[in-house]
Amino acid sequence: MKVILTDIPEVLLFEPQLHGDHRGFFMESFNQRVFADKTGLERTFVQDNHSRSGGGILRGLHYQIQATQGKLLRVVSGEIFDVAVDLRRSSATFGQWVGVILSAENHRQLWVPEGFAHGFYVMSERADVLYKTTDYYAPEHERTILWNDPDLAIAWPLAGKTPILSAKDQRGDRWAEAKVFA
Repeated sequence: MKVILTDIPEVLLFEPQLHGDHRGFFMESFNQRVFADKTGLERTFVQDNHSRSGGGILRGLHYQIQATQGKLLRVVSGEIFDVAVDLRRSSATFGQWVGVILSAENHRQLWVPEGFAHGFYVMSERADVLYKTTDYYAPEHERTILWNDPDLAIAWPLAGKTPILSAKDQRGDRWAEAKVFA
């Protein structure tokens, strides 16, 4: 497992080793010992989620203000542009974002730590996203930041298209009004 640093040091990109031949491939998608050895992070994942979305759908930017969740994400079908936004006021990268392409073809995984908002845009006809979380879903603590807030200025790869949003995501908070972490 190769670890690739992003512009925000705590947000990590993982590139697993593939073993393949004419029959297909094998890869180890997660190993607790390797994750801890490569990152120095001791995390316990308590929930696995599967999200399927059609092309042009944008989900996020979501986070939980309590029962914070770290997320380890990968795409098993399709392609997404995945974004993490630093919500930790004490961080040198507070208010900054990082975006990466995750796809079934590149097999990369993104670690989004606790204290970050997360969202993604589906660039393919459909995408299946699998992700592990470090805490349980707690809807009473969930918050949403407006995906296109001008203060964040996230460069979503929309290619002139208008993304498809849920009602919740359309009503996201402005960055200036969002609850953040100390």
